[in-house]
Amino acid sequence: MSHADWLWIPVTVWAAFAQTVRNAAQRSLSAELGTLGATLVRFLYGLPFALLWLLVVGSVAEEPLPGTNAAFIAWVLVGSISQIAATALLLRTMQERNFALGVAYSKSEVLQVALFGFVFLGDPVSAPLAFAAASGTLGVLLLSPQGLSLGWATRPALLGMASGAGFALASVGYRGAALALPGTGFLLAAAFTLLAAQALQTALLGGFLLIKNPEAVIKAAKQWRRSLLAGFMGAAASAGWFTAFAIEPAAHVRTLGLVELVFSYAVSLKLFRERLSRRELAAMALLALGVAAITLMR
Repeated sequence: MSHADWLWIPVTVWAAFAQTVRNAAQRSLSAELGTLGATLVRFLYGLPFALLWLLVVGSVAEEPLPGTNAAFIAWVLVGSISQIAATALLLRTMQERNFALGVAYSKSEVLQVALFGFVFLGDPVSAPLAFAAASGTLGVLLLSPQGLSLGWATRPALLGMASGAGFALASVGYRGAALALPGTGFLLAAAFTLLAAQALQTALLGGFLLIKNPEAVIKAAKQWRRSLLAGFMGAAASAGWFTAFAIEPAAHVRTLGLVELVFSYAVSLKLFRERLSRRELAAMALLALGVAAITLMR
């Protein structure tokens, strides 16, 4: 077994941890900057760190930067727009419910990313992966106030699952972009894709806000100290996700990424002083079963 065969596992766990910290930082900014303003922060302030990471990887790998092509550009565009929408929807979900449940609702992506990966990239759907996706879906339904009784129809659940769809499509888009750079090492392909995505997202969302709501951009600039944490951790998380996507099918990566629920529960409990019911904890445990199913596949 080569290093790449198992490297995606610790990289994914790191990405999940970094994403939890980023989500907490963004949530603390959303009340002041608004949903889109807080969304911009992760891209705008993450861009310098993405550039630095590419320079470091390029220096260590001693490879020339890859050239772009039509497939790469198309996949980065799909991933970037989907991630912007997913991040904004996730922040809205957190405002509707508490921090940990907002993250948990968005994890309905494990089912959706398996479907998108199979349809668009031909990534196989194995029995353990299907089990993990089914457990995750059941857990998401249990998280709603009505439990299994049409719980998916509540506003927080719909927002969260829409966020999950966006993250699932973004995951597939970024994996597709990395695969569209044949002959490039997985670390360099991931770092190059990350920088391209962050630059595009900053331009798209920043440009939109400059036209529609310039005050949000001004506030984001004034809050640069607090925003740097969200930007750095966002870039760190994305570097982890993108690297894992370059090695392993997106459905496997995102299912293992359910370990983020453990981190988000700790943040919800300790930082935001929020509590979960027994049913909500049981639902999160069902989602976490996917982690075991995916790691046992190796």
